[in-house]
Amino acid sequence: MLNIEHMVFADGPQRVAPFSHAVRAGDYLFVTGQMPTLREDNTKLVSGDIEEQTHQVMRNLQDVLSAAGLGLERAVSVRIYLVNFGDYARMNRVYESYFDPARLPCRTCIGVTGLAVGASVEIDLIAAY
Repeated sequence: MLNIEHMVFADGPQRVAPFSHAVRAGDYLFVTGQMPTLREDNTKLVSGDIEEQTHQVMRNLQDVLSAAGLGLERAVSVRIYLVNFGDYARMNRVYESYFDPARLPCRTCIGVTGLAVGASVEIDLIAAY
């Protein structure tokens, strides 16, 4: 039987809804979509700027991965949810700065009509142990 572990980290980003920060299923870690919220206040965005929001989302992902004993280099698949596709190029510049260009995870970018707390971007991922 596949071992499944639900992970909530006291020192992780504050959750904006009832979910685990991550779920480990076998050798894979499924990380909940992270928002560009302030670490200490999940009701406030870092700013309205897509670059700063993307940086904060990536920092929040790093925090969750680190708490689970992993880093972004272990990301296998990433999904990005973007409210305004006019922000696509600027979001990409920030996003790619967090990865080794020779070892990028597979990725999907999805246009959405809205995100929690009024965010412009949300990112979730699957990582491998």
